[in-house]
Amino acid sequence: MNPIWLLALVPPVAFYCGWWLARRTDARRSGARVNELSSDYFRGLNYLLNEEQDKALEVFLRLAEYNRDTVETHLALGNLFRKRGEVDRAIRLHQHLVSRQGLSDEMKTVALLELGEDYMRAGLLDRAETLFSDLVAMDALAPSALRHLIAIYQHEREWHKAIDHARRLEAMTGEDESAMIAQFYCELAEQSRQHGARTEARDYIREAFACQADCVRAHMIAGRLSSEEDDMPRAIASYEAAIAADIAFVPEILPPLLHCYARSQQMDRAETFLREIMARYHGISPVLALTRLYEGRDGERTAIDFLTGQLRKRPSVRGLMALIDATMDKVSGEARENYLILRDLTRKLLEGQAMYRCSRCGFGAKAHHWQCPSCKNWGTVRPIHGVANE
Repeated sequence: MNPIWLLALVPPVAFYCGWWLARRTDARRSGARVNELSSDYFRGLNYLLNEEQDKALEVFLRLAEYNRDTVETHLALGNLFRKRGEVDRAIRLHQHLVSRQGLSDEMKTVALLELGEDYMRAGLLDRAETLFSDLVAMDALAPSALRHLIAIYQHEREWHKAIDHARRLEAMTGEDESAMIAQFYCELAEQSRQHGARTEARDYIREAFACQADCVRAHMIAGRLSSEEDDMPRAIASYEAAIAADIAFVPEILPPLLHCYARSQQMDRAETFLREIMARYHGISPVLALTRLYEGRDGERTAIDFLTGQLRKRPSVRGLMALIDATMDKVSGEARENYLILRDLTRKLLEGQAMYRCSRCGFGAKAHHWQCPSCKNWGTVRPIHGVANE
């Protein structure tokens, strides 16, 4: 081959080799960077799953430095800021995202939803309500926005608005929200009862039953209304219906029910009802109620014998404390001192025990709540059954 032609080929070959080597080098660097980013991303996710928010925040901040246009990373950062209580930083970050040029409608909607949650956490409920209402009007992430609006209206006790939006949520998602709506009507019924608007209260009770035919709380409010009107037969029927609807609420229902039995002089019926409940309910409340009934009617000895026999079948710290109190006057000297020590121990044990627990989130409480203070679900806080509880 002519040497002149060989010399002519050298520049393009050299250029191609240089381009190829440069591309390989860039590819290796790019691949290394992608691998590093992927490693950081999954490490950040792992920290989130393990609730190590400080470490996760550090990783996601690093990712944001790599690529400031990564919307998902900024959303994750905002979420972390909110969970850490740094709500101002979360608000600023999400406001920046919403105002960013070129952001897709889908991502802007997500950022708006996150911003609304920031406002809720900061207590700026008016701003959150406006933002979520706008999202619903735009039909953008409407179910999520509706749920947040319902949460706001519950917090502000605007029950009519909560009912309207819960019905819209039902229509939109096809999910059954009737139990929650029944609770909203019960809230309205309680408000009306406390203000003396009894007819209005009964109207709301009927609405609650229309939503949930076996609504325990509606039965209980109806019983309270009838008791306040001195209609004992109707009150007793309502309280008994409440126990029939859900026997788990025996500890809440028995005190007002027994009061109605006593006022109407129907203690024989009370004894029969309590014995029927004991056959189906294994908590200590009906046992203690019967013990008090026997003490008043048949004397202390009969009551102690009954309680002692029942404690052998269903051990209970509350029952033991009642037995100690009943027998305290019958002992003296060293035995009495031992009884006093035992009573103090049982009282301290009971003082440290939660009597109710939410079946959704595990929140424990000493008093009953119709709405869980922690997860905000309705009707999920129920008595705990155990030796130290019910």
